[in-house]
Amino acid sequence: MTSRQPLALNDDLTIYHALEQKQILLDALATTDELELNLSQVTEMDTAGLQLLILLKKEAQRAGKCVRIVAHSQAVSSVIDFCNMATEFGDPLVIPAHEAT
Repeated sequence: MTSRQPLALNDDLTIYHALEQKQILLDALATTDELELNLSQVTEMDTAGLQLLILLKKEAQRAGKCVRIVAHSQAVSSVIDFCNMATEFGDPLVIPAHEAT
């Protein structure tokens, strides 16, 4: 088992991709102690996507593993912020420089 594994998702985190994304996320978690999730290319996210991220965090916690979101797209940040879930994830929201102004 590797100690740290990066995973970049390029598909939307929506109800339309939920089943496929769930398997990708859980398979990635199974192969590592620390999963670094890059969501910078996710252009759309809904509450099904948010539920997947919550499931992944809970499964990691249950297994004594770590999941860190290392990059957020605007879509991901918006849903996490709208649902007031930023503290639940414990990952700093990365705000691109063009959005910080």
